[in-house]
Amino acid sequence: MPTADSNIQVAEGAEIPKTARAAVYSKIGDCKIDIVDQQVPTPGPNEVLVKLDYSGVCHSDLHLMLGEWPWWPMTDGQVGGHEGVGTILAAHSSVSDKMLGQRVGIKWIASACLSCAHCLSGRDAFCGGQKASGCSGPMGCPGTFQDYVVTDARYCTPIPRDLDGSLAAPLLCAGVTVYKALKILNLAHSSWVAIPGAGGGLGHLGIQYAHALGYRVIAIDAGSKRQLCEGLGAEAFIDFAEAGDELPKRVQDLTDGEGAHAVVVVNASPKSYASAPDLLRIGGQLVCVGIPGGPAPMTLDARNIILKDLNVKGSAVGTRQDAIEALEIAGRGLVKTKVETVGLDGVQGVFEKMRKGEIEGRMVVDLRK
Repeated sequence: MPTADSNIQVAEGAEIPKTARAAVYSKIGDCKIDIVDQQVPTPGPNEVLVKLDYSGVCHSDLHLMLGEWPWWPMTDGQVGGHEGVGTILAAHSSVSDKMLGQRVGIKWIASACLSCAHCLSGRDAFCGGQKASGCSGPMGCPGTFQDYVVTDARYCTPIPRDLDGSLAAPLLCAGVTVYKALKILNLAHSSWVAIPGAGGGLGHLGIQYAHALGYRVIAIDAGSKRQLCEGLGAEAFIDFAEAGDELPKRVQDLTDGEGAHAVVVVNASPKSYASAPDLLRIGGQLVCVGIPGGPAPMTLDARNIILKDLNVKGSAVGTRQDAIEALEIAGRGLVKTKVETVGLDGVQGVFEKMRKGEIEGRMVVDLRK
């Protein structure tokens, strides 16, 4: 980025190279990553340059790389990633110099117009003027699998002082997403919340956020995830494979025969969505969070919805305020991400393990390596 542009402010003592590393999707549809050198970008109006230390790896990145989301066409060579934590080293003159040196996070939504009806009503995820990190096309921008990234100064999120960057990174997508899904339930203290996929990246955070909100958690996942889920505060655990068709009855037996007050599906399994409505009690809420790579039909009989007064809703990421709240809860020690770190050259292996369902907790790229 080195420049003599008078519109650029640089943090004291910062040394910014001309080029830096980036991990790009080699060919959309293939599980293949290339590490390349790219020009370090220069921030424009309302933008800052962030030297990244960490980037989380999300299952959404895998969907995008494999071209499994037809509503978001991808192009070869895209820099992926959308859970970045780093320090602002440079800023455009339109940005306050007080931001220089601040530690910030970059989320799935890297920027939004902040003035449309969606933004003003807390639905930033639906803003037609948004830019999504790690995505291609007019609504996408370079992601966080790189050493330096330019981002919107108005939309990046401050990181609490005492929160480790490797633990903060996954909270910028997984954390805020599952926190928002639990927050909108507005349930009474001690209500039962069932979480299919509880031992995964979103799920293990969901257990902790639900616990922090005063809910009782029924974790549903493979038997190998029992120790993790119970150790994070799940009051009950059900091995979905062992339970089989008895899953609804198992949930009812744990909840005085009534069923869960809410089911928050955080994995992308069509089977989880198919069984979720049967886990609810009268007046129960089903929140759909994990986005499957293909069709995921649910059997929703109108009579059942009416006679049981069920509420079905979707929840996609969260607002800037949701992100601040999710990080503050973690900063108080109430939520701790289970992470494993790799260097940038380890991203390929992460995606290979992710495809096989072999990841427990969350993977984070340590860009300092």
